[in-house]
Amino acid sequence: MRPSFALANRRALVTGSARGLGQAIATALAEAGADVACADRTVAGSNDTAAAVRAAGRTAWQVEADLADRDAVTAMARSATEQAGQIDILVNCGGTIARKAAVDHALDDWDRVLRVNLDASFILAQLLGRDMVARGYGKIINIASLLSFSGGITVPGYTASKHAVAGITRALANEWAGSGVNVNAIAPGYFRTDNTRALQDDPVRSRDITARIPAGRWGEVGDITGPAVFLASPASDYIHGHILVVDGGWMAR
Repeated sequence: MRPSFALANRRALVTGSARGLGQAIATALAEAGADVACADRTVAGSNDTAAAVRAAGRTAWQVEADLADRDAVTAMARSATEQAGQIDILVNCGGTIARKAAVDHALDDWDRVLRVNLDASFILAQLLGRDMVARGYGKIINIASLLSFSGGITVPGYTASKHAVAGITRALANEWAGSGVNVNAIAPGYFRTDNTRALQDDPVRSRDITARIPAGRWGEVGDITGPAVFLASPASDYIHGHILVVDGGWMAR
């Protein structure tokens, strides 16, 4: 591990860490030297991820919150800070999606998607960012999407939330870059995760999506780990407000 990419003695909080991209990121941060607070809707949900962190020789804490519940998110931030002492790296990976045509998109679905994807990310960044700004160091990584740049189909709430995630990434970077806090985002392309299961199971959509990706394949969770470690490490100290697209070339076509 080159020193500029090492995370020794850093402490991270990763939401959505039970599986998929969040689990891969939490494990990769541990392998780079960080101790990790693994967040999920229930403590038991992050058992496997915590075990992987410990297998990498690092300390794992387990915290819980329904990301749609603002009070629970606040309590989770407090719990993570109390257990870890401080949080140096925040990865806002927890997310949800509701697929329904715009004319039929229930407001309850809209509200939940925005609360989970946007509100929780801002609340955690605000609560933990205060201490980062005061210390003069911190890394915040939000998970955006290709739908931070386009409209998508039958996912109006998700699209709105991911456009907004890109926006607050830039807004917070503008305010905090001068205080030594890096706020950036990763925009994954089409990855094989639970969120894209409906697309993977649709043979026509899956074929059309694959044909549009220059790399010729969907992303696997391991493809996200290098970019995440990079943005969490000193190697990215002069990168602020950037949306790093990890998409197999989708946006280039």
